[in-house]
Amino acid sequence: VQLVESGGGLVQPGGSLRLSCAASGPAVAYYSLGWFRQAPSKEREGVACISTNDGSTWYADSVKGRFTISRDDAKFTATVTLQMNDLKPEETAVYYCAAQFGFCRKDFAGEDWGEGTQVTVSS
Repeated sequence: VQLVESGGGLVQPGGSLRLSCAASGPAVAYYSLGWFRQAPSKEREGVACISTNDGSTWYADSVKGRFTISRDDAKFTATVTLQMNDLKPEETAVYYCAAQFGFCRKDFAGEDWGEGTQVTVSS
């Protein structure tokens, strides 16, 4: 699955930002799609993912109630969107789109990756 992110940028604390990821490939309908992030000097961490069949989702505890993941599928393509509200400075990171065969679960690890998009939360 090929993945291309867009929508990163600079936002003030408490602000909102929407990330999008264009996924493509003949089997994309069978893949869960999600987001990871990696802050400077920190390990990459999962943020959220979404399945295709039943639309089931998983969120990291730190983003529950503030972030919303959604997905729109078409033949051989899908768009996954991450709406981020009430952003905090510590959420400054490179955000990566990822795909994994099968359902979205809390152990979503990603098999295919985008190149990432920078999100900076600063006043």
